[in-house]
Amino acid sequence: MNEMTGYAITAVNKARYAFCKFISANDVGATGAHQAGFYIPKNCWPLMFDAPGIKGTNKDRFIKIRWQNDFETVSRFIYYGSGTRNEYRLTRLGKNFLFFQEDNVGDLIIICQIDSDDYSGFILSADEDIEDFLASFSISPDQTNRLIEKRNFYEPEVQIKVLFYDFINQHFDFPSTSTMSDGARECVIRSYGLSDEMINKEADKWLLQWIDAEYKLFKAFETKFYGDRLRTPFESMDELIAFSNTLLNRRKSRAGKSLEHHLARIFTCADLRFEAQVVTEDNKKPDFIFPGGREYHDKSFPKDKLVCLGAKTTCKDRWRQVLNEADNVPVKHLFTLQQGISRNQLSEMYHENVCLVVPAQYLNSFVKEFQSRIMTLSGFTSFVKEKQN
Repeated sequence: MNEMTGYAITAVNKARYAFCKFISANDVGATGAHQAGFYIPKNCWPLMFDAPGIKGTNKDRFIKIRWQNDFETVSRFIYYGSGTRNEYRLTRLGKNFLFFQEDNVGDLIIICQIDSDDYSGFILSADEDIEDFLASFSISPDQTNRLIEKRNFYEPEVQIKVLFYDFINQHFDFPSTSTMSDGARECVIRSYGLSDEMINKEADKWLLQWIDAEYKLFKAFETKFYGDRLRTPFESMDELIAFSNTLLNRRKSRAGKSLEHHLARIFTCADLRFEAQVVTEDNKKPDFIFPGGREYHDKSFPKDKLVCLGAKTTCKDRWRQVLNEADNVPVKHLFTLQQGISRNQLSEMYHENVCLVVPAQYLNSFVKEFQSRIMTLSGFTSFVKEKQN
């Protein structure tokens, strides 16, 4: 979906009233008629006025329209009711208005009333963009030229894209890792109407959905902030390498931390008591301690009620890092997105009392003899819940 299409869909969803139509030859003066501005049908009067126009009189009002999320015009809605005329138009777009040319005939114009006198306007030209917009509201081409009836339900995949554009539009610099992961996750939650109970019930599924959504959102931010730079030749190899390293480091630093943020939300939805980055022996900081740091350092608290979980996107070489992170917990749990580990490495892990936790969808990528010993994320939350009960 094109970025501008996403902005248009977001604006319609926020609007009090919204309208769309295909720009006609008459609108742009290509027929030789002398009417000014875009014609708006009579059934759309709520978009423009508090009451419909009365035949025999003219009336107008001035409003501000922000076009393409970029520039503004102070324009006028007018009802012509005197003499033989009986029509509404949008006028005063300015001599340099970009979309008032004969080439714009057939484009889709969208007008949204965001607040009393504040409007958003969009012009979509490409067939695919127009089709995406109309499909989002289940409108066929012959159902334009009227107010848009907003649906109470949108396909989650479409709604996620709409929420993405809304989120991206709120930021003028790359958001922090936590803000990015929170934003992606909330877009999925809102799109699918998820409750904590629903998330807990299918924790493995939604964790992967959140990770996938964050990747897409991150790529969209890269396009927004770096797209123009990537289309411009670099003056030297050093400049290219420096720029590439900036992108690479941002991508690498994001992945591990965002996984921790998503897991924390899973544990909250499961109503588990936990603490992240608890300081243990030798100033080590395991990713998660259940139920928390106070209990971990309390010598009277039963050690068999403590759980330690590390989180690593990949762990073929780094799994040993969890071995010395929490001396009071003999068996360490390790969550990973790694899909498949050799039999020898798995044997070594379990010999060192490391229990692997993976999304349920990844279980089949491991050798069969170990699958029964590997926990799913839902299995892990149930395991911790039982200890805490």
